[in-house]
Amino acid sequence: MISVNLDQPSTPEPARPKLTKAERARANRRAMIGSIIVGSIVVHALILVVFAAWKVATYFNRPEARFEMKKTVKIPAKTPEHKMNVAKHEAMAPKPVFNDKLVSTRPIDFALPELPEIDMQQMLPLDPSELISHQVNGLVGSAALGSGLGSGFSGGGGTGEGMSFFGIKAGGERIMLLFDVSASVVSKAERAGIPLERIQEETIKLIESLPISAQFSLIQFTGNYMPFTDELVPATPSNKEAARKWVEDKWITSGGLTASTEGAVSNFTGVVGVLERTIQMGPEVIFLISDASFQWRPDGGNSYPDVPYDEIKKVVDKLEKESMREVPINFIAFEPKDDDVKEWRRIIRKTGGEFREMKQN
Repeated sequence: MISVNLDQPSTPEPARPKLTKAERARANRRAMIGSIIVGSIVVHALILVVFAAWKVATYFNRPEARFEMKKTVKIPAKTPEHKMNVAKHEAMAPKPVFNDKLVSTRPIDFALPELPEIDMQQMLPLDPSELISHQVNGLVGSAALGSGLGSGFSGGGGTGEGMSFFGIKAGGERIMLLFDVSASVVSKAERAGIPLERIQEETIKLIESLPISAQFSLIQFTGNYMPFTDELVPATPSNKEAARKWVEDKWITSGGLTASTEGAVSNFTGVVGVLERTIQMGPEVIFLISDASFQWRPDGGNSYPDVPYDEIKKVVDKLEKESMREVPINFIAFEPKDDDVKEWRRIIRKTGGEFREMKQN
């Protein structure tokens, strides 16, 4: 049997050494850092748990996919056919009947007699299709230019087949007029009974008769040349008025066009350079007025030899190639030489144009 002496005192534990003040400070600092680290870990863990729960909820509550296509509303441009159909429809509509009478609601000493019955059908305007036909004609094709033209030198009368200038009929809506204003051409034109003033007057008439659907420009030249505009311009009233002033004020009457003249372009290649400038404007029909005798000085020297016809043929072929269509050149020649007539007839015939001689009466 084992007995235990309860009265015997237990062995005392050894006393802990006392910490210094520096040691206590280090211990407190370690405890604080440990608390911060543990707290940061706990906070981040909570954030991750919340984020994971949100992602899971988002996955299960995903909205259904919807596909939407916005409709683009486009209003098509009105075509000449549309205008004609509208005009036809309006022409078929019954004419309004006017039954209103003049009635006085104030008592007066005398009574007005009733107005006589008048046939109102006679007072109605023409059919809308007739009212706009002259505008539509200019939009439906180049052949309609004749409705306003044909009043040139030959007095074509505007038969609808195209314009007429110096007796040459042509069709097209992009018109280019080239005038040789050298002294020799002016004198030959006067001998033919068509002085310079007459040429100016008839040119203005031709321009003013163009429909608004047409485009036009002019170039006058000797060696150098002076264009009316850099590009073909629409035949609007303002452009027609500007062309009229240009013909009246800027036309060269001295027989010489120097490079220092306002608006003039220096040109050493004569009619070749003028035709190359014309190509850039993209015309559909060209009228060329000259005496069919052209000189140049491509080297810039003081001699003025005749332009080789091979060079003229090259630039005419270039005109057709870049236009991708046949561009008629209509030549009005004042007293041309026989050799020049022979060469120019071949060139003009190839373009589908016409060569006309204007000789002294």
